[in-house]
Amino acid sequence: MQLIAGFDAGQTHTTCRLALVDSNGTIQPLGEGQGSGVSHLAAAAGEARFQSALSSSLAAARTTAPAAWADAPLATSAVGASGMEAGSAVQARGLELASVALGLPAGAVAVTGDEHTALRGAFPQGEGILLISGTGCICLGQNAQGAQHRCGGWGWLLDGAGSAMDIGRDGLALSVQMADGRLPETALRTALWAALGADTAQQVKARVVEPDFGAAGFARLAPVLDQLAAAGDPHSQAVLQHSAAALAGLVQGVAKHLTMDQPAVCGVGGALRHLVQLRSRFAAALNQVLPGATRVEPQGDATHGALLLAADLRLR
Repeated sequence: MQLIAGFDAGQTHTTCRLALVDSNGTIQPLGEGQGSGVSHLAAAAGEARFQSALSSSLAAARTTAPAAWADAPLATSAVGASGMEAGSAVQARGLELASVALGLPAGAVAVTGDEHTALRGAFPQGEGILLISGTGCICLGQNAQGAQHRCGGWGWLLDGAGSAMDIGRDGLALSVQMADGRLPETALRTALWAALGADTAQQVKARVVEPDFGAAGFARLAPVLDQLAAAGDPHSQAVLQHSAAALAGLVQGVAKHLTMDQPAVCGVGGALRHLVQLRSRFAAALNQVLPGATRVEPQGDATHGALLLAADLRLR
């Protein structure tokens, strides 16, 4: 039995889960803790944040492990973090930083995109399609032959259709068209502006370019549109319908590339979990473009997927 660690590194916090793995690959969870969040490695203080996130979450997880293993050295670790494109210089640098932060040789550490750890956790046996819709969105699948394909996830400035960010942004764009007379006003404008604390279109314009707004600022408006859509607002319904169709298109793109006619599809992420109108419309849209698909619940989360990757390293 050896000690391994799996990390799910997000922007707000990082989760570390410790476990024991035996020679057969059987995993026995021991403890879990949370540490600080990460940002893109190229961002200001990005590298320091990445290492701090790993070390702080590992320290927190050790406090929850049984005393006999709390201070034991790690055999292997795997990290899932957004922005870790496979084969990129960023991924290579992330591996270097993780090795130092965790005190492990490079061969004992895996660093990959969080979509890969989430896919492995959701489908431990391999075959399936994972759709993530949160602040951003991405879809990744693997077929029975082990081939993988991804659609989406190219950053909120280029490719956010189906995400909470896109829903909030599209709704806010409609609100300023209402303000200048291009569209008849509905409850959408007043509700979104109230959420922003804005009274004029000029204030809205100024708010969205503030440094702390960004993708997360738009995403925070998505629940307002979901509630308005449920209440019958036609513009909000159109925005949610567009996003649902975009999500179905991501799944369809992955399934087509991997020749999966009847895939198991798992949808996760804050937008699909909390936005009822988006979730129901996505189900309908998916059934229309990919009638053979079956929606399933994930077998495990992204942190468990990271543990499985760490166990793979241990068994090489």
